[in-house]
Amino acid sequence: MLAVQQPTSVPENAPEHCPGTESELAGKSAACAGCPNQDVCASGTTKGPDPALPLVRERMTQVKRKILVLSGKGGVGKSTFAAQLGWAFASDPDVQTGILDVDICGPSIPTILGIASEQVHTSAVGWSPIYVQDNLGAMSVGFMLPSPKDAVMWRGPKKNGLITQFLKDVDWGTLDYLVVDTPPGTSDEHLSIVQLLKESGIDGAVLITTPQEVALQDVAREIDFCRKVGVPVLGLVENMAGFVCPNCKGESQIFRPTTGGAARLAKEMGVELLGSVPLDPRIGKSADYGVSFLEEYPDSPGTTAYLGIIERTCLRCRLA
Repeated sequence: MLAVQQPTSVPENAPEHCPGTESELAGKSAACAGCPNQDVCASGTTKGPDPALPLVRERMTQVKRKILVLSGKGGVGKSTFAAQLGWAFASDPDVQTGILDVDICGPSIPTILGIASEQVHTSAVGWSPIYVQDNLGAMSVGFMLPSPKDAVMWRGPKKNGLITQFLKDVDWGTLDYLVVDTPPGTSDEHLSIVQLLKESGIDGAVLITTPQEVALQDVAREIDFCRKVGVPVLGLVENMAGFVCPNCKGESQIFRPTTGGAARLAKEMGVELLGSVPLDPRIGKSADYGVSFLEEYPDSPGTTAYLGIIERTCLRCRLA
């Protein structure tokens, strides 16, 4: 397992649960009691430019497009969509694609891509991504765990430290697209990735939802987050929009959009609805076996929907 550096905002002699000098809780949280740095941190004099930013900016000069995949709610198919997006980009052998998994506590990209048993290697130029094929690589904390069953129980500063290392130390080479798969919500990982990529730029975010109101409410908050931090919203994708029978091709509504679904939310929030993906059990099966759904079932309604969404995502990305 590779060593994860302590984030630069945490002093070397800090207690285990230090919130970090950049935090609003610096010097004020319960973990700060008895720390020799408490008075200095509370005064705010420790805050300054993050020394990792120039290194991130230098590394990201080789990445042409950076796309975040977000969802306010878990279980809506965000990581599956991120993987399909990466596979679709990489279907062109001339397009170099990377998938960065910053879902630190729930890394699923290694399994979905079929590379869960691989381990990260390091060289003089940094960490090497794990390659699914010649033009599709991935990086995730899942490659660094002794066992897939091991829980990652980290507070914000340590998560931030690993995300910083991913951005400044991974040797992607030249990429046409970097797809960033994030955890649900608007928390530490999201703030870290936005702040670290602020100077090099984020081309936009694709937001994933399902038709139910409980998911739509969370996605509305995610749209608000993007607007507050200055990340362009490329559009909204509605997953599990209807069940498609693999045999008869008939479609049934499983998660009925009682309040209008993603179409209503997109209209109310002023964002584009990129499309809807049906609930096809073969999508989940493909993710479990680590194969591309688009390649395994090219004639399915789900593939048709995915390709239309991805085409509109590329167009929006170029216009952003």
